Amino acid sequence: MKYKIGLLVILFGAAGQFVVAQGPPITGDKPIMLGGNTFEVRTLTEVRNTNEGTFVKAPLMGDYIITSDISVSAVVPFVSYDFMDSRGSGNTLGDINLIGKYQFYRKDEMGKTFRMVAKTMQTLPTGDKLGLKGMSTGMYSGYYGVIAGYESLKLGISNEVGYQWVPDGVFDKFQYKLGFGVPLLKPTYPVNQLNLFFEYSSESYTTLNEYQLLYAQGIQYAKGKVTVDAAVQFPLIQDIANSAEKDFNYSVFLGMRYIL
Repeated sequence: MKYKIGLLVILFGAAGQFVVAQGPPITGDKPIMLGGNTFEVRTLTEVRNTNEGTFVKAPLMGDYIITSDISVSAVVPFVSYDFMDSRGSGNTLGDINLIGKYQFYRKDEMGKTFRMVAKTMQTLPTGDKLGLKGMSTGMYSGYYGVIAGYESLKLGISNEVGYQWVPDGVFDKFQYKLGFGVPLLKPTYPVNQLNLFFEYSSESYTTLNEYQLLYAQGIQYAKGKVTVDAAVQFPLIQDIANSAEKDFNYSVFLGMRYIL
């Protein structure tokens, strides 16, 4: 356990030296909210490959920014699964997510801003019990966390820490996400930006006493109100033995966002 904590400390310390580019994180969440009465439609399709099979999640997500401090979101995922054993293959509606965020701290300075957001995500058991986290577990869960982020005209950084509670399962976990990146073009308005992203996701399962550290390498292009994302995620540390993902190999993400 000591090496896990030590690695997190190293990653968190490195965050002070590297920062996220202008666009929102790809596999993480953003602390920066747009103006009030704004609606954003997005999708982030994931193709997940494991030694148990291949699984695809194609979500439709809608974000409504009520005010510059409050937003609500809904995520409706469609899941395709292809197990390599008797569970077979098929398609199903995955677990629906309802998300609420409240920005409780904001400090703006010339050309830069720092913000903190409280976040909750309620996962409804609308999917089949496939044991696929973030896709289709068929179990209710509640997530409660805080996002902290800094952005400037050139650079930025985003962190998220939280806890997922699964009352009818064994997948309770502490989660920490860190994302940073590099903008490849000079800032312009309207937006025309190409960003590289480097994102970590650390997950410690409290009941199972298991741990997983994932790394995602991504690229993002933002033009006006449209953003296109692509990333590849793979494990750096994997001590998982009790789920369909115990032999996780990699995931490919492809997504798009549009601000109405």
